[in-house]
Amino acid sequence: MRLLKVATCNLNQWAMDFDVNLTNIKESIAEAKDAGAVIRLGPELEITGYGCEDHFLELDTVNHAWECLRDLLVGDWTDGILCSFGMPVIKGSERYNCQVLCLNRKIVMIRPKMWLANDGNYRELRWFTAWKQKDQLVDFQLPCEIFEALGQKSVPFGYGYIQFLDTAVAAEVCEELFTPCPPHAELALNGVEVFMNASGSHHQLRKLDVRLRAFIGATHTRGGVYMYGNHQGCDGGRLYYVAQGSQFSLKDVEVVVAQVDLEAVASLRGSISSFQEQASCKTTVASVMVPYKLCQSFNLKMCPSSPLKINYHCPEEEIAYGPGCWLWDYLRRSGASGFLLPLSGGADSSSVAAIVGCMCQLVVKEIANGDEQVKADAVRIGHYTDGQFPTDSREFAKRIFYTVFMGSENSSEATRSRAKVLADEIGSWHLDVPIDGVVSALLSLFQTVTGKRPQYKVDGGSNTENLALQNIQARIRMVLAFMLASLLPWVHDKRGFYLVLGSSNVDEGLRGYLTKYDCSSADINPIGSISKQDLRAFLRWAAIHLGYSSLADIEAAPPTAELEPIRSNYSQLDEVDMGMTYEELSIYGRLRKIFRCGPVSMFKNLCYRWGARLTPSEVAEKVKHFFKYYSINRHKMTVLTPSYHAESYSPEDNRFDLRQFLYNARWPYQFRKIDELVHELDGEKIHLEEPSEHETLGVTSHGGGGMGVAAAGSGNPNVGF
Repeated sequence: MRLLKVATCNLNQWAMDFDVNLTNIKESIAEAKDAGAVIRLGPELEITGYGCEDHFLELDTVNHAWECLRDLLVGDWTDGILCSFGMPVIKGSERYNCQVLCLNRKIVMIRPKMWLANDGNYRELRWFTAWKQKDQLVDFQLPCEIFEALGQKSVPFGYGYIQFLDTAVAAEVCEELFTPCPPHAELALNGVEVFMNASGSHHQLRKLDVRLRAFIGATHTRGGVYMYGNHQGCDGGRLYYVAQGSQFSLKDVEVVVAQVDLEAVASLRGSISSFQEQASCKTTVASVMVPYKLCQSFNLKMCPSSPLKINYHCPEEEIAYGPGCWLWDYLRRSGASGFLLPLSGGADSSSVAAIVGCMCQLVVKEIANGDEQVKADAVRIGHYTDGQFPTDSREFAKRIFYTVFMGSENSSEATRSRAKVLADEIGSWHLDVPIDGVVSALLSLFQTVTGKRPQYKVDGGSNTENLALQNIQARIRMVLAFMLASLLPWVHDKRGFYLVLGSSNVDEGLRGYLTKYDCSSADINPIGSISKQDLRAFLRWAAIHLGYSSLADIEAAPPTAELEPIRSNYSQLDEVDMGMTYEELSIYGRLRKIFRCGPVSMFKNLCYRWGARLTPSEVAEKVKHFFKYYSINRHKMTVLTPSYHAESYSPEDNRFDLRQFLYNARWPYQFRKIDELVHELDGEKIHLEEPSEHETLGVTSHGGGGMGVAAAGSGNPNVGF
C-alpha cells in the first residue's frame, strides 16, 4: 500500500487584507500538519484574495503577495508538507494567476493558469495572461527578497508536474477543470496520481451537482485523487464562495483531511485497456524531480478514509444559509453595528428579514459549538460587556436588527400586522413609522410651486399623476430608511451605524418593476438575484424550519406594492401592474440570459412552449410587452444595489449582465420580424401537447412534438450551468 494523507483548505479570505489572509493560511497549515497531512491545498489566489479585481493591476498587490510568501517560507510552515499557495506572479511583462508549490522552505515550481475564467461574473483576462507554452518548463528568476531569504535564485515555471519518489502530483487551477480538454486528462496519462485544484468558485442556486459531476468525471475513467480547495464566504463583493465541506459556514478556516491508498489508483489504471493504450503514445508533459517520499507503507494505525456522504441542500436551504453567511461576513467586516430593513409585510422584505433571522441563529449555533472568532465578532457588534455573549438568536437580533414598517394611507392593516408579527418572531427592534405627513408636505410644496395637485388614477388622475404619487411614497421610504440607519444607533446610545438592506428580487429587476431610488436602493441586497418563485418556496420552508410561522400567511398573500388607494372595486396587484406573471418573468429571464435569445428567437421558442394554449399572435404580444418594459427600465440596473449573486439570469449591470441601458424601446426591426412570422403562421395555434415532465427537463421524446432545449429549459431553474 501507498498511504497518502492530504488536506484541502477552504478559507474565508478578504481581498487585499493580507494580514487576515496570511493568518488563515497559517492556521490551515497548522491544522493540516496536526492531522498528519503531507499535501496541503488552499484556494485560488488565496494570499491576495480572489476578488481584488483591478487591484491586481497594482504592483503593490504582487509585491505584498511575495512578502507574504517569504513569511511562509522562512518559518517552518512548509517543513514536511507540500503546500500549494495561490498568488499573482509577474514574469517578464506578463502577469499570471499562479499556484506556487513549496516544500521544506523551498519553492519547487510555479504553475501559471492556462485557461482563464472570463464569462459571467469572471473577468480574469482583464488582469491576467493565460500561459500558452505547454511544451516546456522555463526558468523563472525569483525576486531579490526571496533569494536573500531562501538562497534560491530560480525555479521551474510553467505547465508540468512534480515527480516524487513514490508518486506524481500536479496542479489544475479552477476553470481548467471545466474546459473541453482539461489538463488532468493528459497529466493522468503521464502518471500523475494526485491533482490539486485551487478554485475561486462562487455559490449559485442548484450549482453543487455541476461541480461534483466535474470532479467525478475527472477521475472516473482514468483514476486519481482529485483535491479541491475553494474560498468560502464573502471576500468583499457580490459573490459568496462555498466550501465543499460544510458548504455554508461562518468559520474562517475549514480543513478537510483524507487518507487514500494510491495503489488503488494504479490498480484501476492497469485494468483499463484503453488507458494503457493511450498512455503508451501520450504527449510527454515536463516534470520536476523531487527526491522525497510522501507516502507511508501499510500501517494499521493509518486507515484509509471512508467516503463521506455529500449533503445536497435544497434551494430553500441555500437561500437561507448562503445569503445569511454572506450578510454576516459583510456585517463583521464593514464596521457596522447592525442592519435596518424597511419591512412592508410582503414576500420580498419578509424573505430578507427571515434571512437575517437565520444569520442570527447561525451565529448563536457557532458560538455554542466553540467558535471563538464568531463569538468575538458577535460580542463586538452586539456591544456585549462583562463577559456576556449571544446565547439566544432573538436577543441577538434585538441588538443588531431594526425593522421599520413605513405605512401610508394606502397600506392595509393586514400588511402592518404581518410585519409586526414577523418582527416579534425574529426578535428585531421594530418601528411603525407613518409617512403620510411627509407625503402631504411634499405635495403641498409641489402645489405651491406649480398650482396643481396630482390625483390617483382611481380618483380621476392621469397615468402620469398616478405613477408620480406612487414614486413619491417609495422614495420617501428610502430617505427615511437611511436617516434611521444613521441616527438610531445614536438615539440608543450605540456606536457605529446600520446598513440598510434592500429587498427587490431578480424578476422585478429584469422587468424594471421598481422605483429608481426607492427601497430597492440600499447598502446591500441579499435577495436581488433570487426569483420570486424561489422566494415563495423559501417562505414556506422558513415558516417551518426557521420557526417563523407567520411567513406562511405572508407567502399566501397576493403580491402588492400598496402604493395606490384601496377601493371596493380596486386593489393594486403586482402581476396586474406588470402585465405579466412572475412565472413568465422567470421564463423570459432564462431565455434572454441563459439561452441568449433576442426578441425574435424568444418568440420562436415560446411559440413551442406556449403553442398549445396561445396563438402566435398572443405569444408575440407577450414577447413585445416584455422587451418594451425591459428596455424602458434597463437604466435602473445601473444603480441597482449590490446583491448576493444566486441566479444565472440576473440582470445585474455592474459585471454579470453587460448590456446597454439606452434602447429604442420600440424594437422596430425585431418586432417587424415577429409580425412577419405571425402573418406567415396566420395567427393559428400550433398543435402541440402540453410539455411533459421529461420535456420540461429538456428531454424530447422520439415521437417528435418536443419544444427544443431552449424552450424546455426556459421553465427549469436547474438549467443554466
